[in-house]
Amino acid sequence: MAPEIASIVDVIRTRQRFVLSSHARPDGDSIGSQLAMAYALRALGKDVAVVNADPAPPTLMAFPGVPDIRIAPRVDEAFDAAIIMECGDLSRTGVAGLDAGFVINIDHHPGNTNFGRINWFEARAAACAEMVFDLVVALGVPLSREIAMHVYLAILTDTGSFHYSSLSPRTFDICRQLLEAGVDPVYMARQVFDDNTPGRLRLHGAILSTMQVDPTGRIAVLAVDPAVAQAAGTTYEDTEGLINQPLTVKEIQAVIFFKKMDGDQYRVSLRSKGRIDIGAIAKEYGGGGHKNAAGCTVAGALDQIRGQFVKKIAAAVELQNGRRAASQD
Repeated sequence: MAPEIASIVDVIRTRQRFVLSSHARPDGDSIGSQLAMAYALRALGKDVAVVNADPAPPTLMAFPGVPDIRIAPRVDEAFDAAIIMECGDLSRTGVAGLDAGFVINIDHHPGNTNFGRINWFEARAAACAEMVFDLVVALGVPLSREIAMHVYLAILTDTGSFHYSSLSPRTFDICRQLLEAGVDPVYMARQVFDDNTPGRLRLHGAILSTMQVDPTGRIAVLAVDPAVAQAAGTTYEDTEGLINQPLTVKEIQAVIFFKKMDGDQYRVSLRSKGRIDIGAIAKEYGGGGHKNAAGCTVAGALDQIRGQFVKKIAAAVELQNGRRAASQD
């Protein structure tokens, strides 16, 4: 057992009241990791509150425990320990008051600031829930169907439905055990990826119809503003997963997606194929993520910031293509 896991197990066994949280605007890995951990703690008889700044995406609301997550800007009640997952620093939660107790930091994103009393960082994990799986095993908690479903949900979504380079043989071995515990992979995939509404389809069509491709044909650029979402009769929540669509074009190697927020601010989501590292680019702008999936928030005129991102990602694509060509010589 790794020293960090042993330390976390000791804290869990000797304390009773826990608060779990993850980053604002939660995704499948943050939701899956929190709820898998919550079900494991409750199996041990612990008192658990799951508190997030923002609701889960609509496609995840049908999973057990998701509607019960408390949405609040702060935690006021007393607790013995806070377990924070998927956050490079505590402010990423958007929830105040989490530093009032013993903080356990569990993350797999490069650039973690080690903000906890215990810091467990594992960059090789394809999803944070792989680490939660290890913790559940170390605690001796039986792998219930609810725990297994949420670990699988996290892995399914954070690997882009098994598309990203973070995958390892261990990922599939964990998934084997999750299926043996009762997970139905067909149900999970359909629940996450086949839950469209007419508004969502209209929004996707409107955004894709204005997609731009750089002169090399390797970088796709998407953009949306509130007026487009309103015209489709929906919200930005229904853009979930859209960024991956251009990557289904063989020649496209990276995608940039700009979502207009307040004033001149844009939330920027980045995706790439293979070894093209867009996580490093997001980090330059104060964001973060993985090599193939990352994001940040920037301010400025869209034409200007679009040009900046295309230039930086084009350089990353060219670098990787040059390395590939050299290896083939």
